[in-house]
Amino acid sequence: MTRGPVLVVRLAALSGFLAVALGAFAAHGAKDAPAAELLHTGSLYQMTHALAVFGWLAVRQARKDKPSGRDLAAPALFLIGTVLFSGSLYALAFGAPRIMGVVTPFGGLCFLTGWLMLAWQAGTIADREA
Repeated sequence: MTRGPVLVVRLAALSGFLAVALGAFAAHGAKDAPAAELLHTGSLYQMTHALAVFGWLAVRQARKDKPSGRDLAAPALFLIGTVLFSGSLYALAFGAPRIMGVVTPFGGLCFLTGWLMLAWQAGTIADREA
């Protein structure tokens, strides 16, 4: 595995760690119900997309061709989406101004685009096997 994918996998592992930590705080430490809900939603999406990066790695390994910069698009979008989507929800839960919520949909768009990129990359496995 080259340095780019190693970094992406490490970031995904750290993202998973943070998702568990913030999800636990939502369940056991947050006193305010709306804040706990924001933390729960953020951690759910963060964990989902940390695991999606590992799904990308499986696709990447199955392709067996030389990696290109385009190969990192899906995991990069998942990680950027996590910062924007989950990060903005966490910020709101910890008292950031409501205007911070404007950032959240941009994270969602990154997630959606990342899933489309992953689907496209997975489709290229069959093209290479034919």
